Amino acid sequence: MTAFSGQVVVLTGASEGIGRALALSLAEQRASLVLASRNRERLEDLAKLCRDRGAEALVVATDVGEEAQCGALVDATLERFGRLDVLINNAGATMWSRLDELSDVGVLETLMRVNYLGAAWLTRRALPALKASHGRIVAISSLAGLAGVPTRTGYAASKHAMFGFFDSLRIELRPHGVSVTIVAPDFVVSEIHRRAVGPDGRPLGETPMDESRIMSSEECARLILRATANRRRLAITSARGHLLGWLKLVAPGLVDRLAARAIRERR
Repeated sequence: MTAFSGQVVVLTGASEGIGRALALSLAEQRASLVLASRNRERLEDLAKLCRDRGAEALVVATDVGEEAQCGALVDATLERFGRLDVLINNAGATMWSRLDELSDVGVLETLMRVNYLGAAWLTRRALPALKASHGRIVAISSLAGLAGVPTRTGYAASKHAMFGFFDSLRIELRPHGVSVTIVAPDFVVSEIHRRAVGPDGRPLGETPMDESRIMSSEECARLILRATANRRRLAITSARGHLLGWLKLVAPGLVDRLAARAIRERR
């Protein structure tokens, strides 16, 4: 697949997990990459790997939870490459705590800023360039954006917000030839689980997931890029996810039970 050859791609959350896998796959297609996350050291290591694969790579250390840094990321992209073809909003954070056990409610605001507001701020600043290139916008949401998930109240809320924002934006951008693809991954092997915030507001430090039973970041990245290349409106990465929409209509109680069981089984 060479759909992204020569394309300028801004990728947030690039330093690990799905973002890293996306970067390496795009590098093999000779995309021009703008790699963003908070961890500059990891980004520099990743940029070297991307350049070894024949891609151009620009590192821009960015905290998408800060609006000004979102603007600076777009400015740096246009200064270096003069255009922007693909924006992948992948940066994210999560939690692993029942709401009644959460002692630091500031976690809820942090999740909304990183997962939803960061994507909204960055997309808004990138719109003029994306309109000029008839580009592509990708929003990495989650199955938790389609249904409630226990121990993920703040995370699910932020991912639901992404669906509302990007579904609405798609309609606004249709006359401009800019596509919007929302991705709803199931559980994926990623360091985000180790950084999940526990009841005390601190990262867990180790994954609560049985990673042998969930999708690899590389496979998830492959599905995301295929959907992006085809300008699909929605990409769901698992059979269970595809059933979710119908089950919510005909058996919503069953969806609740399945969500609870999914969390129990992956501890």
